[in-house]
Amino acid sequence: MGDSDDQELRVELAQLRQEHRDLDAAVQALSLAGNADALQMQRLKKKKLAIKDRIVALEDQLFPDISA
Repeated sequence: MGDSDDQELRVELAQLRQEHRDLDAAVQALSLAGNADALQMQRLKKKKLAIKDRIVALEDQLFPDISA
């Protein structure tokens, strides 16, 4: 993997981490509001999980486990 590929992955990783934080804040705000739509909450949590899975995959590409 070249340096430009690594850089692109790092940029995507940073964007995904920010989006994950934003979704986390949205989920917390909805739950604190007390009038959270269950379906909306479920969708946000599902999206958050998908982003987390992508983050883990990118981290594995960028930082492979040396001991494996």
